[in-house]
Order: sequence, then structure tokens, then C-alpha cells
Amino acid sequence: MNASANNLPMKQQMTSSGFTLIELMVTIAVLAVIVSIAAPSISTQLANQRVKSTAATLASALKEAKNESMIRRQSVTLSYDDSSKPKVIKIAKADTSTIASYSYDSKSVIKSSKTSIVFEPSKRVDAIASYTICDLSTSTVPKQVNVSKLANIDIRTGGSC
Repeated sequence: MNASANNLPMKQQMTSSGFTLIELMVTIAVLAVIVSIAAPSISTQLANQRVKSTAATLASALKEAKNESMIRRQSVTLSYDDSSKPKVIKIAKADTSTIASYSYDSKSVIKSSKTSIVFEPSKRVDAIASYTICDLSTSTVPKQVNVSKLANIDIRTGGSC
């Protein structure tokens, strides 16, 4: 028996095995609804990750400033500039020469009553400091980086933006 396309009935030859335009439009509409539900959650996740990253960068810079002051046996100043592009955390010696600098995300904001802190070689700081890290774009859970008088550095969830 010869099973070629020429021997099939005319109705079977005319039908197509592809998708109709209606089926494709329904599928795209369903995908659009799913994406619109998931998008706000993803943007909040990204903003929270930016806050965590900036808090970790600040804590690392504070620890490096503390260690540099002990190694060099001189005062070391850590300062940040939220208005510059890119945003920078800078570690400097007493003669204002830069030891290290860290950049952080432009959507992150560091809030504190002091923009600089001095680490002394005696493992102390000039004043207790608390830095609150927030995100500009969305309402995220802020992080706080605290520095005690004995230069202990810790990161906590909390604070207000």
C-alpha cells in the first residue's frame, strides 16, 4: 500500500498542523499577566540586594580603615560622598593621601549624622557612628552599620529611610 500525500483525502491535505493566530495571542496574553504579577517582586528583590551590597561594602571599608590605622600606627579617616558620581567611600591617612576607595551603587543612599569617622591606632574611634543604608527607587528594608567606641563593626536590619 502506497501512503503518499497524493492518496490522502482532499480535506486532510488542506488542514495545517500549526498554531492559529488566536492560540498565539491567548498564550502571549497569559504570559503577560504572569510577568506583570512577578515584576514588582523582582524589582524589590534587586533593591534589597543593592542595600545588602552597599552595607557589606561599607562594613568592609570600615574594617579596612580600622586595620590600616593599627598597621600604620597613625589615625586613618573613612569618609563617604553621597553626592558624587560614582558614589565613593574613601579611606585616607592623616595627610589626606588616599589609602583605598570603594564605589557603591548609585541608587543606594548612606545616611548618617557624620560623613567621616577617624580610626585611631589604639583601636578606638573618635565618636560612635551609625550608618543607615537605603535604596532610592523602592521601599526596601534598610540596613544599619554600627561602629562602637571600641571600633567594633556590625550590620543589622533596621533604621528608617
